[in-house]
Amino acid sequence: MSDLDLALLKTWEGRAETARDTLTPWLVAAYRATLDMADASLDPGAPAPQGVHWCLALPTVRSSELGSDGHAARGGFLPPVPLPRRMWAGGRVRFSDDLRIGDEVTRRSTVKSVEMKEGRTGRLVFVVVEHRVETARGLAITEEHDIVYRGLEAPAVRPTGQTKAAEPADATRSIDPSAPLLFRYSALTFNGHRIHYDRKYTMETEGYPGLIVHGPLQATLLIGLGAELAGRPLARFDFRATKPLFDLAPFTISGRRAETGFALWAADAAGERTMSAEAA
Repeated sequence: MSDLDLALLKTWEGRAETARDTLTPWLVAAYRATLDMADASLDPGAPAPQGVHWCLALPTVRSSELGSDGHAARGGFLPPVPLPRRMWAGGRVRFSDDLRIGDEVTRRSTVKSVEMKEGRTGRLVFVVVEHRVETARGLAITEEHDIVYRGLEAPAVRPTGQTKAAEPADATRSIDPSAPLLFRYSALTFNGHRIHYDRKYTMETEGYPGLIVHGPLQATLLIGLGAELAGRPLARFDFRATKPLFDLAPFTISGRRAETGFALWAADAAGERTMSAEAA
């Protein structure tokens, strides 16, 4: 496809797939270790940390079927958008039940919409995918996942201005986006996207100044901070990525209590937000 054919891409709307997995003690232990979380029970039936659903029922595409960016070649479950830069734009997550160690998990995914917009950086294509995560007890998680595609005609990132003062927060944590952290999270999520581990590709092909910190990793860290502020697991988590976050310096996650729950955000070393979220 030499150009963007929106009518063709919209034929993917309604496409669905189902995947199944088991939430094992090893996965929970590896997840906790990667995020440097305190140890907790790994006994059958013990609750797993929120965010672990992004490590379950994952596509297992053969290496020979990957695209040049390390993702599955386009045109399978997701539409073949002919724009090279592909990023998590955000999502809306509703937690109805815990995922528990030993659960048999089913994820039902459906492409809800494919839309094109003209932005400052050129054409953008937004794909919304709905995921329903179920266990033997019923529905556990509903998520609408926003994916954005854009071209190479504009700079990968806009120049950063002066460092911004830290925003008022009830809690702030500093995170080191080390190579082991990015690698281990890619391994947990079976994510072959080269922007998270292949510095040469990331800088020379996609034009970024460093490796990119995963969107779901930032979201996972914010979920944990929100639950810490709430003193309980979250029921709702809505998030939006606002700019790429790179491994060039430590970043922060912060949160404060708001009228309807909690405002959460990740910010780079210059103090610019890279992800914003609302939770309850």
